[in-house]
Amino acid sequence: MYDDRAVVQRRFERVLVERLRPAIHPRSVPLDAAVWHVPGEPVAVEEALRADYAPAAVGQPWGPPWSTTWFRLSGTVPQAWAGAAVEAVVDLGFDIDRPGFQCEGLVHTAEGVPIKGLNPRNAHIPLRGEQAGHRQVWFVEAAANPLILGDHDFRPTGLGDPPPWLGGRADGAALYRLARADLAVRDEAVAGLVADAEVLDQLMRQLPADSPRRGEILRALERMLDRLDLHDVAATAPAARGELAEVLARPAHASAHVISAVGHAHIDSAWLWPLRETVRKIARTVANVTDLMREHPQLRFAMSQAQQLAWLETHQPALFERVREQVRAGRFVPVGGMWVESDTNMPGGEALARQFAHGKRFFLEKFGVETEEVWLPDSFGYSAALPQLVRLSGSRWFLTQKISWNQTNKFPHHTFWWEGIDGTRVFTHFPPADTYNAELSGAELAHASSNFAEHGFATRSLVPFGHGDGGGGPTREMIERAYRTAELEGSPKVRLESPAEFFTAAEADHRGPAVWSGELYLELHRGTYTSQARTKQGNRRCEHLLREAELWCATAAIRLGSDHPYERLDELWKTVLLHQFHDILPGSSIAWVHREAEATYQRVIGELTELITAAQRELAAGGGGEVVFNAAPHERDGVPALGAGPVDGRAASTATERPDGALVLDNGLLRVTLDERGLLSSVLDLESGREALAAGAAGNLLQLHPDHPNAWDAWDVDEFYRHRVRDLTEVDRVELDGTTAVVARSFGDSAVIQRVSLRGRTVEVDTDVDWHESEKLLKAAFPLDVHADRSAAETQFGHVHRPTHANTSWDAAKFEICAHRWLHVGETGYGHAVVNDSTYGHEATRSTGPEAATTTTVRLSLLRAPRFPDPETDHGRHRLRYGLVVGADIAEAVREGYRINLPARAVAGGNSVPPLVTVDSAAVVIESVKLADDRSGDVLVRMYESLGGRAAATVRPSFPVASATRTDLLERPLQDAGPEDLLSGPLRLRPFEIVTVRLTPAADRRER
Repeated sequence: MYDDRAVVQRRFERVLVERLRPAIHPRSVPLDAAVWHVPGEPVAVEEALRADYAPAAVGQPWGPPWSTTWFRLSGTVPQAWAGAAVEAVVDLGFDIDRPGFQCEGLVHTAEGVPIKGLNPRNAHIPLRGEQAGHRQVWFVEAAANPLILGDHDFRPTGLGDPPPWLGGRADGAALYRLARADLAVRDEAVAGLVADAEVLDQLMRQLPADSPRRGEILRALERMLDRLDLHDVAATAPAARGELAEVLARPAHASAHVISAVGHAHIDSAWLWPLRETVRKIARTVANVTDLMREHPQLRFAMSQAQQLAWLETHQPALFERVREQVRAGRFVPVGGMWVESDTNMPGGEALARQFAHGKRFFLEKFGVETEEVWLPDSFGYSAALPQLVRLSGSRWFLTQKISWNQTNKFPHHTFWWEGIDGTRVFTHFPPADTYNAELSGAELAHASSNFAEHGFATRSLVPFGHGDGGGGPTREMIERAYRTAELEGSPKVRLESPAEFFTAAEADHRGPAVWSGELYLELHRGTYTSQARTKQGNRRCEHLLREAELWCATAAIRLGSDHPYERLDELWKTVLLHQFHDILPGSSIAWVHREAEATYQRVIGELTELITAAQRELAAGGGGEVVFNAAPHERDGVPALGAGPVDGRAASTATERPDGALVLDNGLLRVTLDERGLLSSVLDLESGREALAAGAAGNLLQLHPDHPNAWDAWDVDEFYRHRVRDLTEVDRVELDGTTAVVARSFGDSAVIQRVSLRGRTVEVDTDVDWHESEKLLKAAFPLDVHADRSAAETQFGHVHRPTHANTSWDAAKFEICAHRWLHVGETGYGHAVVNDSTYGHEATRSTGPEAATTTTVRLSLLRAPRFPDPETDHGRHRLRYGLVVGADIAEAVREGYRINLPARAVAGGNSVPPLVTVDSAAVVIESVKLADDRSGDVLVRMYESLGGRAAATVRPSFPVASATRTDLLERPLQDAGPEDLLSGPLRLRPFEIVTVRLTPAADRRER
């Protein structure tokens, strides 16, 4: 028998594209158009309404890169269309089918009220109220956003730089042409036919070739085509649609997979566009979604990132009120509980705690919503500290999708318990659809069902649907697919639900979820630990300055009754949290974003330094001399942790030059030799008599690798970069400057000066690099004479262990790892740590070859030079500090990590400053001391067990305290804390446990 399936499918495809879709709008009349090109940056709608518009026409060019053009569109609905469904259709010049990545528009009424956004596949404008015979007027703010990334096209481009006309008049070649501006009749019967046919066709293509259901759908589509008159689609559409009714009406199997379809628009807070453009993307998306909810109240739309809704409240208050209305109705669902969808590898512990505190508090204050879902679909791996933070924030569930991007190993679960470093577990889901920008296509639904790893144990998964990355959100076509696949034979059952409805049902549904312990390491995008070093350094510096500012301002408030800068600290925290977004801190945004970030960090650093200086001067005032402030959680040089006092004398170093040109530094604890190349040839631990460096190896060896990842330049470091390396052993000069060795090198177009000195048991390296390489990776290597099968790397509120070997594919995939202030390797009883002030990318590997593996090499990734999306990534000057801590255990690694990031500050004055609070356990570290956010004057102390064991610590305030309470991250009392006395008895902590204690000053202290 002749098999005509391919013929029918080809026939359907042509009819759909050439006849059916165009017939959705069978009649149209052109709108009158006028145009105003904004000179410079975007303006408020009030200014646009008052502007002088010039006549415009379809086909007119507009929009140099990043410019804004306003169109005034007007027209009268013909009387002959009375009773018909009429809408405007506007195509701004959508030359590719990539919503959110090119030109976009926001439509306003003549009074300036935003209506909805315009982008590819969502180009209509609804008409409200009287239509026939009435003139309609709209103002469209059109953004000429350039296409930075095509279909995985990573060619360098200058389009990511701030345009030269900023602040002046836009010039340059126009990117777009106005392609359509019409009033049009919408034929609902044809639109329904298109939706019916597309759903069935997409389902049919996913069914097995020999499936009876596939044959039934094919013949129904054929009958539909036969009933159509292609010269009169409108008249024959109802009959054609009738041919599909029977196959559409057949219900899904009882055992069919259930998919919770959650409307979504993943909006990157910055990426291939600057922050200011994200503000407008949010408005366009929210306008679309709230407009869609008018016609489809079944839609549930989840939106994360409190920062984005805060922007909406500031810049588009009318849209924000529409959001509040829909939140009250249960349709618009705030999720995530974080200020932004942040990176979770690199933010410090306190910063991640504040992401939750600020995010959840915003949703509570603005909407009365306690978010329970942590929503991070796109971040580049997930810290093992997160489960505890999730639970301490009052949340229950965690969602991500990004681990499906793994290069090497397929993650084995989609719904499971995720266990953190402290043992806390959180119920977690990965959408098996493998996308957070789904369109509810047949292919996506079928993949979600077949890919689901928990078949036999669970029956449900979630799919976020809607155009995202650049925004846009769900469309009416997607909603229609959801309706048709709610009960459709051969398809999963699609339910329009909220995340909470999914998670509640999934917890009840799953029979014994598996447990995954430790970090969710993304086997991709490892270059994000290093790209854009200035952004990373700005973040690290600001995190530690915020710690200092809160500590000293709180101390001044409690000790002296000083005014506390609540508002300034709140805004500065939010600024830093914003820049931890998962395409800013990781260094994967366009040049514009990172240049702005660098300037912002400098402003924040200046303001925080001003706050710190003022508080310290007030605290130290009186008498003569000098006191030193120590914001670190450990005593140093005689100064107490979290306090100020005079410095004890530290052991003096000596420096000598040997006849062979080698330099020797000695402080009684270490004797360090630099050879004629300026490399560490010996690091001798004088106490143990052990040599730290591997025999015949050199330490602090700078190494240069070619860096050409297969894709995603700023994001990726591919393992084959190791195949070629250049050791930077040539030297311009090696000399002594007092007790510091100075080493100068030049290579390629770059130069580096390193100052090597001793501090206690640490060899400190202060590195000044003038970096002008392209597609290179600069590393600093320390080959260490220890046999270590794993490394310990600091993460938030603790550390994680990772293998130094490559026994399995899972081990081998971790060839580049993230560490915060320190990384430690060691044998039983002896080891070393490498500490840093701004570096996150590391590796720890064992020697290869037949010889015994007694060498463990630790390498820091200092700088990269990818060309996309910023062709000038990291060119220029950098100052990086790192050090080798010899003979260190984990406790010393923790201590030295804080020391290098929190330098002591000498202040004129005679007053010592006792700490506000102390703990009496060396294992327990105080991470932050601050005043409560509610301005009650209470003192918040956050601490954690740092060594990975049990600890008992007594909290000792140095001011009169009326009560002490355990709280969550939002500073609310914990309901399950128990009746412990936090002031008289020891506080017992499990490994890596985070404890926040709220201290209420006694009444007499408050009166002061």
